[in-house]
Amino acid sequence: MPKPIEKSTHPGGEQGVSGLKLYTLVGLIFANMVGAGVFTTSGFALADLGSPHRVMLAWLIGGLIAMCGALSYGALARHLTESGGEYLFLARVIHPMAGFIAGCVSLVAGFTGAIAFAAIAFENYVQPLLGAQLPAGTLAVSIVLIGAVLHSVRVSLGTGVQDVVVGLKFVLILIFIGIAVVSAKSFGTAIDFPQPPAFSPTSFAMSLVWISLSYSGYNAAVYVAGEAREKQRLVPKAIWLGTLIVTFIYLGLNAVFMYLVPYEITAGKEDVAAVAANYLGGEGLAMLVRVIIGVSLLTSVFAMVMIGPRVYAKMADDGVFPDIFRFQGRVPRAAVALQAGAAILFISFASLKSLLSYLGLTLSLCAALTVFCLFLLKNRESTRLLKVPGYPIVPAFFIAATVLLAALAAWRNPVELFFTLITFIAGAILYFLARRKG
Repeated sequence: MPKPIEKSTHPGGEQGVSGLKLYTLVGLIFANMVGAGVFTTSGFALADLGSPHRVMLAWLIGGLIAMCGALSYGALARHLTESGGEYLFLARVIHPMAGFIAGCVSLVAGFTGAIAFAAIAFENYVQPLLGAQLPAGTLAVSIVLIGAVLHSVRVSLGTGVQDVVVGLKFVLILIFIGIAVVSAKSFGTAIDFPQPPAFSPTSFAMSLVWISLSYSGYNAAVYVAGEAREKQRLVPKAIWLGTLIVTFIYLGLNAVFMYLVPYEITAGKEDVAAVAANYLGGEGLAMLVRVIIGVSLLTSVFAMVMIGPRVYAKMADDGVFPDIFRFQGRVPRAAVALQAGAAILFISFASLKSLLSYLGLTLSLCAALTVFCLFLLKNRESTRLLKVPGYPIVPAFFIAATVLLAALAAWRNPVELFFTLITFIAGAILYFLARRKG
């Protein structure tokens, strides 16, 4: 039997009197979603698909899948209002073991590995701007520690800094798009694109796999749902609103990359954003792109350092994680320290980046299983009034699309599937060990 829904044991969002506001929740989603992916993916997609229109269509479909996921997660967050994300949903609806495995996935892949990856990418992008060569890992470790300190002191300090930096990122992206459009108009000539090859469903699907990774993170608000004010209203609203904003930003950026720059300049380029910026505005605009990517990765690290520990704190509340990781006042300080320490440990391994390719597959399967919870809830007598926008089409489309893309990723690289299965099996073993000790 699923565990009964309990009231939150920490004061972050009791009765909706105080807690995280809508703009902070939307900012968390924006910070978590917009990283380096949107600035690097489209060059390869353009080379594979041979048409800017097809690339734009892939980004639009990716946004549609993410929006279906956002609406589904919003429905779950409206029904289960505590913090904890996938751990909470799966533990309460399916079985505590399913939630525990999801919590292990969050610890290893969802946050620790992702924080390390974003921190290392931040160091790689920002290092050339400093003019001095620092020891490897210095910048990456530093921003993890800064994020941990900010989110350990008190909630308002961490979220205040987060709101300011996210706002800066949003403004810089809009400035880049505006400068790019004005610069393109000054050229005064239309850009000709080559005749695209015959449409390949396989190539399109594989491009969509990578594009979908850039849309992950729309569920960030559910990890701190228990600390939001008016959580039943604001958390679902923040999820779909944040996802919608990011979708429009992604389409705007890719319209610049695809339609304002000649095909031969951007096709196949890993740093497609910097290449496009250099073409449109010279080294100055390319430098702005580097700053935007650095700020984007910084906010991603800060956001994950904040939301990841809420999962471990909820697991501690449920007795499947040591009590030390529960909230101390309004902040789970020990859980934040665990998150930061694990991420720094990951950063120390040079082979980390080669091991992170399985993250998308692992997290996608967890997301699909989480949304499946809506069908289980709908069939229960006590939850027939559960509001799910577009039910059953919206959650069913998300599950089908997510599983299909995960299968394509596993087919392309079976090693990813192997490590994903190892992660799930290890989580199940740890659950039984924790139950025996409990």
